[in-house]
Amino acid sequence: MMRLPGPGVAASAAFLAVAVLAAARPSWLAADPLAADPLHVLEAPGAAHWFGTDQLGRDVFDRVVHGARHSLAIGLAATLIAVTAGVTLGVLAGLAHRYADEALTRGFDALSAFPLLLLALLFITIAGPGTAGLVGAIGIATLPHYARVVRAQTFVVRRAGYVTGAVAYGGTRLRLVARHVLPNVLGPVPVLAMIGLGEAVLAAAGLSFLGMGPQPPSPEWGAMLADGRNYLRIAWWASILPGVVVTLTVVSLTVVGRHLQHRFEGRDPR
Repeated sequence: MMRLPGPGVAASAAFLAVAVLAAARPSWLAADPLAADPLHVLEAPGAAHWFGTDQLGRDVFDRVVHGARHSLAIGLAATLIAVTAGVTLGVLAGLAHRYADEALTRGFDALSAFPLLLLALLFITIAGPGTAGLVGAIGIATLPHYARVVRAQTFVVRRAGYVTGAVAYGGTRLRLVARHVLPNVLGPVPVLAMIGLGEAVLAAAGLSFLGMGPQPPSPEWGAMLADGRNYLRIAWWASILPGVVVTLTVVSLTVVGRHLQHRFEGRDPR
């Protein structure tokens, strides 16, 4: 009998649904994030401004809602790059001859040896700050996670009986990859991507906090943390509340991803 998700998973899924709605249709939930009101600078949270206002009198809630589009889009784009490159390189490593596989594997090891933020900073230093550089840096830094899994799955599939039979019947390598290898190695990738998306969102916020992401006045979560850090003593909400939203987003993605992983592996996801 299929078990219903626990309250933690349900709450996480509900929060993600709201976050996706905020990213897709922010105007449904909030007003103009750039509208400044000099008469209500650093106003505490209340009925008029749920998350208070920042140093320019802009509504923090409006900026958090509109910031979901920037932060989630960066995380999603980086994850797509990582998945595409990781799957491609993982399949190549799994099907390649020994020396080519060894070279690719050592490359994965080299990328994995550096902390994600440090490696992303290196790529951004080369490519330059901005959204495009941020997306590419996070995507490259996280691709080894997917490449290793796909490589291991490819080793298993290439030795399966149906692949051996297809080779005996004269199937071309491209046909074997398209019809037999890829469909059977991609199973765990969507689940890993869900968890990896949380990591990418967190990395994007961290790098934007350092000034490497979208530039002001874009309402990006990490940039909002940076803008509000100088006012923590007198206006904690300008930085703390966007940080809470980042934390809840990453935790929700991880909880739902772990739940899906347990279901995929046939374990009790409780």
